Amino acid sequence: MTSTMVSGGSPPETAKEVIISADSHVMEPHDLWETRLPASFSDRAPKFPPPRVGEGFQHHPGGHDPRARVTEMAVDGVTAEVLYPTLGLTLFGQDDASLQEACFTVYNDWLIDYCRVNPERLVGVPCLSVYRIDQAVKELERCNKAGLKGAIVWQAPHPDLPLYSEHYYPLWEAAQALDAPISLHILTGHNYTKQPEKRKGPELYRGSVNLKTGEAANALFDLIFYGILHRYPGLKLVVVENEIGWMPFYLQQWDYYYRRFLKSEPLSLDREPSAYFARQVYATFFNDTVGGRCLEWWGQNNCMWSNDFPHPNSTWPHSRQVIDRDLGHLPNYVRAKLVRDNVEQLYGLSIPEAAAK
Repeated sequence: MTSTMVSGGSPPETAKEVIISADSHVMEPHDLWETRLPASFSDRAPKFPPPRVGEGFQHHPGGHDPRARVTEMAVDGVTAEVLYPTLGLTLFGQDDASLQEACFTVYNDWLIDYCRVNPERLVGVPCLSVYRIDQAVKELERCNKAGLKGAIVWQAPHPDLPLYSEHYYPLWEAAQALDAPISLHILTGHNYTKQPEKRKGPELYRGSVNLKTGEAANALFDLIFYGILHRYPGLKLVVVENEIGWMPFYLQQWDYYYRRFLKSEPLSLDREPSAYFARQVYATFFNDTVGGRCLEWWGQNNCMWSNDFPHPNSTWPHSRQVIDRDLGHLPNYVRAKLVRDNVEQLYGLSIPEAAAK
């Protein structure tokens, strides 16, 4: 989907509201890993083509320049942004555990420096390699101490390491103790993105909708039905850039079959699946009219608006008009939750009064 163009402006009563994007992106230097990885990895460093400035992900300098980004945020009327990688998303599919770990350390160091320019408004989320879970815990602690928030792990895990595996228990425990939300972002891990034939022709469309949604649903299913959220009641999850319109239907069906099969196939749960979602799961949306209608009766405390800047899919610079289109039918207090309050509370943000204007 291309950037959404919406005519007209925001109504006066909402034109000055504080909005925070719960899913935006940085644009890493294309040679970040070639130039910064330790020499022992130099022959395996990920290589990306030089950018063509003004095209695609490079259309906005704020992707790599944090000072320019603050100016671009003002154009869109956005006060703060939660930041995820661009090139780094592809590295979650790395089969070489040691290389992935080194690549994410390089990225996280770069992101720490990027966000230091304006830490109240640039909210960076580090990447975690989870092959070696003890190292993942150390990196989570290091990055959060340096000012980053939570962490991203793969949405499509390695086949040998399903998300319900006890392998992850130390990470879930550490994230719970740190109050560090764990994000599952599209296009991360061992999935269809590693198969070029599934990103062409009709298969491109299948991946962009069917496979993407299926991966998010399966990850969420594993973490709920296998008792991970039950075992770690303080663990917070963020399902990122998968939109939300499908979620209430899945939760309805999971609740139905939970009740239907509970006596014959008991689970280590003490409540319906949707109750775990309500307590511990958040989800981002940015161009989802169906989801906007669902928010009349579902997800008001769990969903968070985003603009996906600076990707071509972004609603920038028309984010306020898109918000009006998709959320304009909601009461102002509900709208405030979705565009500001939920993300502030999840990440413990404190937006300065001057920045909010």
